[in-house]
Amino acid sequence: MTDTSISATRTIDASADTIFHFLSDPAHHAALDGSGMVQSDSKSDRITGSGQVFTMNQTWDKMGGDYQTDNHVIGYDENKLLAWKTAPAGEEPPGWEWVWRFEATGPGSTDVSVTYDWSAVTDKELLKTIGFPAVSQDALEGTLANLAAQVSEA
Repeated sequence: MTDTSISATRTIDASADTIFHFLSDPAHHAALDGSGMVQSDSKSDRITGSGQVFTMNQTWDKMGGDYQTDNHVIGYDENKLLAWKTAPAGEEPPGWEWVWRFEATGPGSTDVSVTYDWSAVTDKELLKTIGFPAVSQDALEGTLANLAAQVSEA
């Protein structure tokens, strides 16, 4: 953890391909979310490359309850990396991103890390309003536990 990012890593009993395939479908994100903010996807297509945008339905009191986010895919390397910058729907990303990395440690085992990074947020009012990190370390670890429960092959 730094002052502007938090990360969590877990070894999951599933192949990198299985995990990547699961995570690249936004329809699965609500089941994984350890923060409780992600409610559902907004009928987004599977993530297949950088430049795509997928929309999620969310809820959070600091955002006034229910709202949507557009997630701009900025990193895609099949079975190795998936990353996106999040923005309120219809807006440009204000600077926070999610980076998932997958490293196979065997035929049915993968080290998965997720990093939530807000180092590019420069809007002082936004920093004050949201109070980064908006998602806790425990929530990140919960997300990885949820992912493991969904995809484990053991």
